[in-house]
Amino acid sequence: MMITSAANPSIRQIRVLRQRKERERSGHFFVEGVRLVGEAVALGMVETLVVAPELLTSPFGQDLVAQQAGHTRMIEVSAEVFASISQKEGPQGLAAVARQRWVNLADVRLTNAPGWVALLEPADPGNLGTILRTADAVGASGVMLLDHATDPYDPAALRASMGAIFALQVVRATFAEFAAWKRAQGIFLVGAADKAPTHYQDLVYPQPLVLLMGSERQGLSPDQQALCDQMVHLPMCGRSDSLNLAVATGVLLYELLSQSRRAVLHA
Repeated sequence: MMITSAANPSIRQIRVLRQRKERERSGHFFVEGVRLVGEAVALGMVETLVVAPELLTSPFGQDLVAQQAGHTRMIEVSAEVFASISQKEGPQGLAAVARQRWVNLADVRLTNAPGWVALLEPADPGNLGTILRTADAVGASGVMLLDHATDPYDPAALRASMGAIFALQVVRATFAEFAAWKRAQGIFLVGAADKAPTHYQDLVYPQPLVLLMGSERQGLSPDQQALCDQMVHLPMCGRSDSLNLAVATGVLLYELLSQSRRAVLHA
């Protein structure tokens, strides 16, 4: 039976997932859009599909719904009800409630180049989503979120990640836990700071490694820099004195990818 009231208990339960505290309490998140829902379904994360037949015109989306019928809980809603839970312009009529997926820091092993990205208190969900997308693009294993980091399952982070959140391993830990793990595992840690003496392209990066990036506002403190085996800087040649966190992380990740590729070609 189609739900036509935005006050329906199931719809209210979905709507409250906009709040981080409810996402953390329940371990669930809301995702919408044909592509993102398809990725979540493929990885077995979806618990409930939300479908607005009037809005769902994508053949891929229609096929996905047909394939999941009888296998996944599904609720049909009117276009008006779907619009009440959607946070997109031009809703596509397909959304899902899915389970969050986290990896324990103790279970992380560095096996593949370039390794992992560790982010210290990133505040902007768009930046985080972009970093997730870039990390996936270069073949990184995952992203570690340290201390009071923004939520990777925030709708803005999900959109910016373009589904990369579903492909990567994601860890959350305190910086103290991360530092203890780094020392115990003997991990090579590279950090970035504007005053670091080494140009980022002058370092031969041992891979795999962990790349540590500071927050948008504070960067890395002296104590956090001291944990790193090597600090590098990105040159600033114009009037700007800093780069966006996602851009800086992307530059460094592609340098790691470039060095990894050269090592393979010259092996």
